[in-house]
Amino acid sequence: MVNTIKNDPKMSSTTQKHRNFVAEPMGDKPFLVLKKDKELFVEWLQDLIGCNVKQATDCWQCLDDWCAELL
Repeated sequence: MVNTIKNDPKMSSTTQKHRNFVAEPMGDKPFLVLKKDKELFVEWLQDLIGCNVKQATDCWQCLDDWCAELL
């Protein structure tokens, strides 16, 4: 049996999404373009993808932690 999802170019795994994300220059990421401003980032992410405040805040926190460790 062939796994059609695995071969579907429109579908990508979390690992592939991560590779794509880290392959781009970090300075072009909206998190840094918005100068790591939590309020602006949360509002932007909610408008962009329709997530709730907790999801957007969790995303901001993850990116903020990553920047604190690696930038």
